[in-house]
Amino acid sequence: MSESIAMIRDMLPEMLLKFDKWQTGWHEFSIDETLKVPEAKAKDVLNELIDRLADNYPFFHPSYAGQMLKPPHGIASMAYFLAQQINPNNHALDGGPATAKMEMEVVSQLSSMFGYEKYLGHLTSSGTIANLEALWVARELHPDKAIAFSTEAHYTHGRMCEVIGASTERIATDASGRMDLDDLREKLETSRIGTVVMTAGTTGLGAVDPIDLALELRKEFSFRIHVDAAYGGFYRLLAGEDGCLSKSSAAAFRAIAQTDSVVLDPHKHGLQPYGCGSVIFSDPSVGRFYKHDSPYTYFTSNELHLGEISLECSRAGAAAAALWATLKCFPLEAGSGLGAILHKTRRAAVSWAKLISSEERLRLVVDPQLDIVNFYSLTAGTNVSAICSLTHQVFKELMNDRDHPLYLAKINLKPDMFRNHGELIWDSEMLTAFRSVLMKPEHEDYVNRLHQRVLSTLE
Repeated sequence: MSESIAMIRDMLPEMLLKFDKWQTGWHEFSIDETLKVPEAKAKDVLNELIDRLADNYPFFHPSYAGQMLKPPHGIASMAYFLAQQINPNNHALDGGPATAKMEMEVVSQLSSMFGYEKYLGHLTSSGTIANLEALWVARELHPDKAIAFSTEAHYTHGRMCEVIGASTERIATDASGRMDLDDLREKLETSRIGTVVMTAGTTGLGAVDPIDLALELRKEFSFRIHVDAAYGGFYRLLAGEDGCLSKSSAAAFRAIAQTDSVVLDPHKHGLQPYGCGSVIFSDPSVGRFYKHDSPYTYFTSNELHLGEISLECSRAGAAAAALWATLKCFPLEAGSGLGAILHKTRRAAVSWAKLISSEERLRLVVDPQLDIVNFYSLTAGTNVSAICSLTHQVFKELMNDRDHPLYLAKINLKPDMFRNHGELIWDSEMLTAFRSVLMKPEHEDYVNRLHQRVLSTLE
C-alpha cells in the first residue's frame, strides 16, 4: 500500500466522524428513497470501477517520467473529498462562504509569491481557462492590437485568441527554446502588438522566456506582459536560491513582479487534483471588465464575490479547500514546504542532464531550465530519420517491458531547435526525441535507474 493511500486510510475515517457532527447538527430528515443505492450494488459498481482504473499508467511511481502527470497529495485529496460532501460553489459567497474565504487566502499567498503588491485574482477550473481570461482582458484593453507569443508557447494561446477574436503574432525562439527578443523587437516596431505572452516553463522544453529583458523592451515600446507560468510558476520560490536555477531563469522569475498578469496551475507542482488553475492581475481595475447584472444573482452579501471577477460561473469550492489545506502543510517557502520539493525535482533534472552529457551515445536537446529533460540517441547514426525510428522503438520497448516498465514521453522538434547540433543529417522534417518530466521529488533518487534502463535498451 502506498504511503499516500495509507495516510488517507488512517486519517479519513476520523475526519469524516468530525464532519458528520456538523451535518447531524441540523434538523433531522430522511434521505429520499430515490437516492438510495443497495449496498451490494454500490460495492459491485465500485469494484468494477477499481478494475477499470487499472487501465492507467502508474503516474504515482518514479518509473513514470513521461507527461506532466502525478496524483495529488493525500492532504489535498482528503480536503477535496471532505469539502465535496457539501459541494460548495465558489461563484459567490452565498454558494460557499467558507471555501470562498479560503480561495481569497490562497490567491493572496500566490500573489505575494510572485511579488504583486496589488492584485485581482481567483482560482479557475484549469490553466486553459486562466489563460483565456488573461487574453480576454488583454483584448478588452487593446481591442485593435495583436497578442504575441512564442512558437514554443502552449497551443491554447492561439486557440483562445481565435475564441475571443483577437489577432496574433508568433515570435521565434532561440536555440534554448526561449522567446527571441530580436524577433520580438522587430515585430513590436510595427506597433501592432498590445500584449506579449511570456512563458515561464514551456510544455515541451521547460524553457523560461527572458521576462526581465522583455521589461527593458517595454520601456521603449508600449505593450503589456502576460506570463503563462502554468507549469513553472512555483519555481519562483527558488529564484533567490544560489545555484539552483540558471541566472537567466532566476532573473526571469523575479521579473514577474513587474508584469501585468500571471497564470499558475496548482494541479501541476502544487500537489492538487485536476480542476485547479489560477489567474492573477497586477492591476485590480481590470475587474471592471467582469461586471455583470443578473436578476438571479446572489443577494445575501454586499461584499464583492468571486463570480464578479471570473468568466466562469460554477467553480468547485472543494478545489479551494484542497489548495488551502495543502499550503498549510506545504507553505510557499524556498527551504521547506513546496520549495523543498522543487529543489529535488530540479536536482533530478540536472543530474540526468549530466549523465546524458557524459554518454557518447546520447545528446541533450537543450540544458534543462526547470525539471524537463529532452534528449535523443545517436546509436543508429546521425540521420534524423534513423534517430526518430530508434526513439519510437525504445519508447515502446521501455513501456512494454514485463519486468520493469519505464514510461517516457516523446516530442517532435523542428530543425531550428538544433542550431547547435551540426552533426545531424536532416532527411526528415522533424526529429522525435525523448521528453521526460521529472516532477516528482522521488525522481532525484531514481535518476540513475532511469538512465541505466535507457542505456540497456539501446544496446
